[in-house]
Amino acid sequence: MFILKNLKLTPTQSEDDLNKICAQKLKTETQNIKEIKIIKKSIDARKKDSVFVIYSVAVSLFDNKGIKSEIYQNPPELKIEQKKLEKRPVIVGFGPAGMFAGLYLAKAGCRPVILERGKTADKRKLDVQSFEKTGLLLTESNIQFGEGGAGTFSDGKLGTGISSPLVREVYKAFAANGAGEEILYSAKPHIGSDVLPIVVKNIRKQIENLGGEIRFETKLEDIKIKDGKITAVTANGEQIETDNLLLGIGHSARDTFEMLYKKGVPMVAKPFSVGVRIEHLQEEINKAQYGDFAQYLPPADYKLSTHLSNGLGVYTFCMCPGGYVTAAASEKGCVVTNGHSKSARDGINANSALLVSVTPDKFENDPIKGIEFQRKIEKSAYNDGYKAPCQLVGDFIAKEKSTSAGDIQPTYPRGVVLGSVEDCLPGYVCSAMREALYLFANKIRGFNRYDALMTAPETRSSSPLRIVRDETMQSPIRGIYPMGEGSGYAGGITSSAVDGIRAAQSIT
Repeated sequence: MFILKNLKLTPTQSEDDLNKICAQKLKTETQNIKEIKIIKKSIDARKKDSVFVIYSVAVSLFDNKGIKSEIYQNPPELKIEQKKLEKRPVIVGFGPAGMFAGLYLAKAGCRPVILERGKTADKRKLDVQSFEKTGLLLTESNIQFGEGGAGTFSDGKLGTGISSPLVREVYKAFAANGAGEEILYSAKPHIGSDVLPIVVKNIRKQIENLGGEIRFETKLEDIKIKDGKITAVTANGEQIETDNLLLGIGHSARDTFEMLYKKGVPMVAKPFSVGVRIEHLQEEINKAQYGDFAQYLPPADYKLSTHLSNGLGVYTFCMCPGGYVTAAASEKGCVVTNGHSKSARDGINANSALLVSVTPDKFENDPIKGIEFQRKIEKSAYNDGYKAPCQLVGDFIAKEKSTSAGDIQPTYPRGVVLGSVEDCLPGYVCSAMREALYLFANKIRGFNRYDALMTAPETRSSSPLRIVRDETMQSPIRGIYPMGEGSGYAGGITSSAVDGIRAAQSIT
């Protein structure tokens, strides 16, 4: 197969036009093209009057005599050697890190035992739907806890800033289990909250078929340490002996963090962010990003950041085109927001986290006090029935309470209480967001639109702490492998999954 890079198609052209372009580039006839494999696909919208869809492809021909071009070579396969361990490794958490650590260890013949405090995806989905309808929160089965972790009920964005050959291994596993081949070549791959539960169930079944064991509704309660090494864990009252404990506990397992801290597992405070979910009309975001070509292209996204003169960073995170704001609480009497999109991204609104960085000095550089910092905000945001504080952007800028919504209607499922988000967020966070809204409006037209909505609070974008590990990926307490977002080493589905594979590689 021959590689052709940076092929430009206009938004009005279809992938069928690739045949003609590829034939022209290779100086052959279209009927000589046997197959076109898309390697990468992206949208270049830097100039709104000249938008292109950019392809890199691998082309195979029936007759390639005399054709000169770069030859395509498939990326090397990940080699997993079989490993016999004296005791079965224990993984805590079945989010991306735990899932991919479990898949790797199962393929290596290690028969991992995976403890997940939440329920299976099917049961969990019913509990989430019940909470959205009735306000009855189950603290062990919600947006944060259960099969697939918090990512299961997210947009399923797979984009990452890390560079590792393991990224493609993660994409391949998702694609092979129902996510679709397009994630292997899209510049901004995503799965969708309607497809993710199917994918994670398929990966779970694969682990089980390879000898792994997933115990749902099973919570890590205690760990046993002897001579500076892990020797056993206790879950649901049962003691399990192990030499290897992989911690993929997620950023919301606050009681588990506190237990580990009391047991002497070293951890430190780290920066995190808090803010709101901001909603705009998706149609307006499309026009702002793609101009007159918006009607021919998929829903647009954005990624914005700024560093203010006072040293604070403000940025958007987890932007969900055609998405919905979610009710992501996991503790009684606390309100938490997040966002998600379905695979079609066909909702009326766009939403994104609008976040302000919080440094450890704000909570005395104490990892447990970082948790309390988050919890205080979530409690102050609570209204009966888990309704969320909400304010129009124009009223927020003017420091006035909102009394009614405009053309943009809130999508938060438990309903909102219009007023002021400043009632639950620190003053410096709100001041930073006000300044950033003007700056971001210079990049995305209408970002500070008066009736855009701010729903509070977004507090769980990352973990407030980091569980210490060394170059072997182990805690100073040997045999403990902190991994993923909750342990402070990743920032999304893909980077967490890669970190899980790396932890698994460290013990095999």
